[in-house]
Amino acid sequence: MSDRLAALLQYFIPKLALTAFAGYVAGRERGWVTTEIIRRFVARYQVNMDEALESDIAHYATFNDFFTRALKPGARPLAAADLICPVDGAISQFGAIEHDQIFQAKGHSYSTTALVGGDAALAAQYQDGSFATLYLSPKDYHRVHMPCDGRLTRMIHVPGELFSVNPRTARGVPGLFARNERVVCVFESARGPFVLILVGATVVGSMATVWHGVVNPPRVKDMRDWRYQDAQDAPVTLKRGEEMGRFLLGSTVVMLFPKGPLQFNPAWAPGREIRLGEAMASYSAVT
Repeated sequence: MSDRLAALLQYFIPKLALTAFAGYVAGRERGWVTTEIIRRFVARYQVNMDEALESDIAHYATFNDFFTRALKPGARPLAAADLICPVDGAISQFGAIEHDQIFQAKGHSYSTTALVGGDAALAAQYQDGSFATLYLSPKDYHRVHMPCDGRLTRMIHVPGELFSVNPRTARGVPGLFARNERVVCVFESARGPFVLILVGATVVGSMATVWHGVVNPPRVKDMRDWRYQDAQDAPVTLKRGEEMGRFLLGSTVVMLFPKGPLQFNPAWAPGREIRLGEAMASYSAVT
């Protein structure tokens, strides 16, 4: 099946209904049925349970508990780089933002303004900056960690579509990551601001952050915006490598960085598998 046809079919399937059903099933405690579903999933996707903090699949009461499983301490050592990879997965694309355009796939790009939910002032901070788009497949560890120390200043929930985010769909659906439902997290770091975006997809039951909990559901029509700069509120500060959020079923992370001397790991290339904690980029050459 061609990429174009595969993408076209997604316009007609009931993505929201499928996602709601998947979320319902994944959150149910069904005893041996849940264990059997997990067993089949582990076999189908060759999930490495040896690195899980709890390797016995019968321990997990729900599929969501299994899917968001923790890793054993030390399973993902942190590289000596200014920015570390925040997830396990594969590189979709990365590189320079051309004025305000982010490269998605051959023939497709989208604007930073659309990605962050229409806030032109926020998007302008990343003009001619850098981006990285990282895809989490079903087999991957699905918690998202901090690429560097950061203080949260804002979170925006942007309602949207629920297209699949696999590489085939990325090649076939224009502006995919700026069309799907997403949670935009804005941080300040010692090197300036950066944005880390959790992008939803078909059958992604929900997205959650460590400071807010589950962001969706509910799935709402209007954008929601939280500010974390009020002096009355305790600051949300997270350390490099610390968990910041998670997906309940797989999806994609997009990161934006301002214009500057950022250099990505020279070993990185689109399609390459990546692991949490490896060197992603530095403000001097990665060694």
